[in-house]
Amino acid sequence: MSEIIPGILEKDWSEIKRKLEIVKSFTKSIHIDILDGKFAPNTTFLDPTPFSEYTKKLFLEVHMMIENPIQYLESFAKAGFKRFIGQIECLRQPVDQVEFVNKAKLLGEVGLAVDSKTSLENIKVPLSDLDSILIMAVKAGESGQRFNPDCLKKVEMLKLIQHDTRVSVKIEIDGGIDNKTIFLAKNSGVDRFVSTSFIFGAHPPAGGPQEQYNLLKAIAEK
Repeated sequence: MSEIIPGILEKDWSEIKRKLEIVKSFTKSIHIDILDGKFAPNTTFLDPTPFSEYTKKLFLEVHMMIENPIQYLESFAKAGFKRFIGQIECLRQPVDQVEFVNKAKLLGEVGLAVDSKTSLENIKVPLSDLDSILIMAVKAGESGQRFNPDCLKKVEMLKLIQHDTRVSVKIEIDGGIDNKTIFLAKNSGVDRFVSTSFIFGAHPPAGGPQEQYNLLKAIAEK
């Protein structure tokens, strides 16, 4: 079943809270990006504590584009996050990926994210150990970038691997997802679509966040 997940990438809690308040009326799943300025030249709000106000009723996943994401797992789990996605470029050694996955599995669902220029071969853990794989359709770190259709080759490759190995892993995509690019992603086999700028960048009368979300949802469910 296809799923639309609003994404939030912000430096200030006040803006995060504003967006959470907007989307909580029409979705239960939300994607929170965190960056520390080391993996990518951008920083976000990194304290998980205030999110606990929302995690009892919402399913929050955290995309960890930070140095040594393993050290953040427990604090985000304590705040109520239920899915943990580690950027594999921040898990430089195979042993780091194994440790991240094993620890995250004890706390909730676990996924690994692959940047736009990174090969799937850099995933060093069995797909059977993962709940999901996040394919970045842009260079990780900034919202509002243009969708790169080359990323869909990875989606198609993952579908073939799953068919051959009979391993089921949800495929998520993030970056440049709008009412046009979602067609391409869906046809390639994507299950979950993270959209940030398209959902939150719209203003009435062109359509607010809920209208944009509903438009994506209608396309994904066709």
